[in-house]
Amino acid sequence: MGRQSILRRNNVTLTGSGSKTLMLLHGFGCDQNMWRFLVPALGDDYRLVLLDYVGMGKSDLSAFDPERYDSLEGYAQDILDVTEALELDEVTLIGHSVSGIISLLAAIQAPERFSRLIMLSPSPCFLNMPPDYYGGFEYQDLKDLIDLMDKNYIGWASTLAPLVMGTSNDDVQVKELTESFCSTDPLVAKTFAKATFFSDYRHILPRARHPVMLLQSSKDTLAAPHVGRYMHDRLPDSELRIIDAEGHCPHMSHPQAVLANLQEWLPEKAS
Repeated sequence: MGRQSILRRNNVTLTGSGSKTLMLLHGFGCDQNMWRFLVPALGDDYRLVLLDYVGMGKSDLSAFDPERYDSLEGYAQDILDVTEALELDEVTLIGHSVSGIISLLAAIQAPERFSRLIMLSPSPCFLNMPPDYYGGFEYQDLKDLIDLMDKNYIGWASTLAPLVMGTSNDDVQVKELTESFCSTDPLVAKTFAKATFFSDYRHILPRARHPVMLLQSSKDTLAAPHVGRYMHDRLPDSELRIIDAEGHCPHMSHPQAVLANLQEWLPEKAS
């Protein structure tokens, strides 16, 4: 696939200025628009690359392959394809939620392309695996949620969105997330949901070859602080920061707190 075909396929947006590149990666059921509260400030100092995974946002839905995207490796390949098409190196990956692990998969596969990773509300496994790991959900609970997608897709979106956003946050943002879920093709959403919620990537954490910052909300139903501590203990070079926030999308609900932490941890600006 040629350069322009890849950029169209993933609806790649290039903005900002500076010699250092940040690639912003959205989470399940979302698209690059979810970064809009951070883009103006980050774009003053860095070159930004935003994309939509195939099947999400304004990507090319015809390029969706259920076999490729039934595991997170398929989404990591989207990152690698875009990085190669743009001939990028020394990229900092900023991944929200499941994209924390997706970015790690990409960085392990092509370490020469990347310099560091920022994981916002990450989790290597959403399932409870007693006695040593509690991802937050029992298998049957997640299976019931996935089954609801087939029975009542709108009801599924309306159930999941407030859980993700956090009940104390803006109803407008909950509505936006619900609409984002609803606008995703059901086959795409179910494929991505299974890859996200039933996977276990704890084993790859020690294989990280770049510095990692873990940034989490103090109250998050999907990725509790103890999940961040679990990851921090197993990543070779990581820093864990917990901000006073509720919900799984602090880049939307608490953008200034997220921005302050990013700017503190990112390498010195270069123009």
